[in-house]
Parts: sequence; C-alpha cells; structure tokens
Amino acid sequence: MVGPPLQVGLRTIEGVTDTNIDQIIATYRTRYEEAGMDESKVYPGIIELLQALRRANIYVAVTTAKPVNIARLLLDRKGLTEHLDAIHGNDGEHGAMGSSKTHIVAAALKDAELDASSSVVIGDRYYDVDAARENSVSSVGVAWGFAQGDELSHADLLVDTTQQLAVALLGKQAAKSLELEPNVMQEGAK
Repeated sequence: MVGPPLQVGLRTIEGVTDTNIDQIIATYRTRYEEAGMDESKVYPGIIELLQALRRANIYVAVTTAKPVNIARLLLDRKGLTEHLDAIHGNDGEHGAMGSSKTHIVAAALKDAELDASSSVVIGDRYYDVDAARENSVSSVGVAWGFAQGDELSHADLLVDTTQQLAVALLGKQAAKSLELEPNVMQEGAK
C-alpha cells in the first residue's frame, strides 16, 4: 500500500469501513511515530547525493502523499531535512485528491517558481510518474523502491542504483566524485 494516502489505500482492505477507518489510521500513526519511523532506512548513497545536489545549487524538494506534518517528522528523524529546500505533502489524512500526487508536484513547482521543463520528479511508484507527466515534468523511476511489476515503465528514465541516479542528475564526472558503488542494488530492490 505504499504510495496512496492511507485514507485511500486502506479502503482496498476487506473490513475497513467508513466507521472504523479513522481509528485504524490513528492506531497506525501512533505505531508509526513510536517505532515505524525509526525502523525505516535511508537508501545507501542518498545523503551523499543530496549533499552533492546542494553543492551544485540544485533545488531539492520532497513531494509525498503523506500528510506534510508526518513527512517533516520522518525526514527530521532521518537527518534529511537539512538537505532539502522544501517538503510538500497532503494537508491531512483524508486524501481529498484521491491517490493523485499531481496537486503536490504542482504546489512544489509553484511555491519555488520552478520551470517544469527543467525539473524532474524522482519516485518509486507510478503515482510519482503520473504526477510528473500531469505537470509536464520529466520523471526518473528508481527500481529499488516499492514499485510492482512494470509500473515504472512510463518513467522517462529508470535507474537501478543511486550511482545511476547521480549520473542522471549531475552528469558522469560529478557523479564519479561521489564514489558510490555503481553496481550495488539497494535494500528494498526487487
């Protein structure tokens, strides 16, 4: 169920109803804040890549379907916030826009006054690829995430490693200086 807001994704599970969904989300969020955030891992090389993007004066924002307050808390705990220019997400749990992230990417572009033609959305689910396309932004699918089957096949580019992502974003020479393992598949890869 990684990708859509909980209010949308949970409705696909038998037994989840309008009557019990808010309590299910509250229970999930309590456990997520107490343990789940700490159990999640930053993929190898991501912090180094974010640092390199900042050195290159490249604007970096997170666009997530999570409620923005929860995204901020997670990114703070993982030490990623200091490497970002902005964090964009849903206003709350209810996923008023369904599973679409189009409005989130649009807000990121607007808030930073970014040109869509020189921006890119990087993601591990088709929600990211669709939001990029719907905002006339290029997309890079990362194969080490949670995508199922060929759902990233519509991305403009698909990469298998953080090294390949660094080459796509920074160019071969700058990526080489990061000394990332070029053929190591990250944890979570299929």
